[in-house]
Amino acid sequence: ILNYDIMARFRRRTCIILLLFILFICSIMMALKTLRPDRAGFGDPFGLGLLPELQQQTALLDNKQNSLNRIQGDTVTRVNNFHSIAVNTMKASMPPINKLEEGLSSPNYNFHIFYYSWFGNPQFDGKYIHWNHPLLPHWDPKIANNYPKGRHNPPEDIGANFYPELGSYSSKDPSVIEAHMKQMRSASTGVIVLSWYPPGMADENGEPTDDLVPVILDYAHKYNLKVNFVFNNTCLLYRYGGHPAFYRHKTSTGRLLPMFYVYDSYVTIPEIWANLLTVSGSQSIRNTPYDALFIALLVEERHKHDIHRSGFDGMYTYFATNGFSYGSSHHNWASLKAFCDSNNLMFIPSVGPGYIDTSIRPWNNHNTRNRVNGKYYETAFSAALLVRPEIISITSFNEWHEGTQIEKAIPKRTGQVVYLDYKPHKPNVYLELTQKWSEKYRKEQ
Repeated sequence: ILNYDIMARFRRRTCIILLLFILFICSIMMALKTLRPDRAGFGDPFGLGLLPELQQQTALLDNKQNSLNRIQGDTVTRVNNFHSIAVNTMKASMPPINKLEEGLSSPNYNFHIFYYSWFGNPQFDGKYIHWNHPLLPHWDPKIANNYPKGRHNPPEDIGANFYPELGSYSSKDPSVIEAHMKQMRSASTGVIVLSWYPPGMADENGEPTDDLVPVILDYAHKYNLKVNFVFNNTCLLYRYGGHPAFYRHKTSTGRLLPMFYVYDSYVTIPEIWANLLTVSGSQSIRNTPYDALFIALLVEERHKHDIHRSGFDGMYTYFATNGFSYGSSHHNWASLKAFCDSNNLMFIPSVGPGYIDTSIRPWNNHNTRNRVNGKYYETAFSAALLVRPEIISITSFNEWHEGTQIEKAIPKRTGQVVYLDYKPHKPNVYLELTQKWSEKYRKEQ
């Protein structure tokens, strides 16, 4: 009996030491992530930042797969338990989901909408973030000299040509997140495509927002919405993959896989992507815990061949400017869909209500696309439905800098600026148009 008791205590002590050692290693790995330099810029290629970390992670898979499986549940639990006091308080009084859904359109999980959580104001962030966006100079100094310089001065002067109904809000404000989820749900969209950077990193005009992801996931779940990401890092699978609002797409083979949109994927050569995204790749993540559907950005026509060789699962067009690029030109969507069909790829056209970014790029008038009181948006939807895609993406819910938002906007005039608006329609007109085309898509599907 004494020997048995000694051995039992020895085994318990050994298990505790081993568990502490695993948690220590994980903590060190997460801490090292936060030491990465904050050098990602506005419009920087996400693909370049992805590769070093992916290579390290896939190299560890063979040796540490069992350890990862053991700690996965703990990692997900710790992340999903992270909430601010304000949101915890609000969640305690949340009504049941079926009560919230009264009067709202049912979500369409084949309508994906790009969403940005990078805005800040003094009340929640201690300063304005992104609303005070600088005026970006033209790359040709001779042209740049003909345009103003400086940055915007909120709240009256913001880096946008339209003005939001919610004002110069903070993306951390629980009431703003709530309003956004309700608007997206009322538009009958189903999947939020969240722009995301790893912990400690941000675009050059913003602040890190990774801590906000669990809150967005919770509010999305409250409205029966799903969330996926503009892809930057496979640790998303372990950080947020256990949340019920984390989007998974059912493939033709019946597998449920996460889906990630990869911005500026063309910057990285196909051979490097193929190492990661093809089954025969030297560092393949296929059929591993990191496997997912990876959707590449197509800009030029030649990119379709690169995307196929790279091992991507599909392509999207993102830009809301018809004619700006080969991919964003509506008349090219039929041939792109045919190419994707013949190569077992998904084609996801991106529709938008218009485009204007002269508040931050004053020299870019030639890329402005007038909304024509909603007709531009409906023309884009009509072109998308003609090619019968499995998914349609919407650019965007709230990219105010580029004037592609469908979020509610109001008329506003200050001493120096007269903002564009949605008149003669109401502030919610583009939400209603989205809901209209979502229902039309469902019927035709």
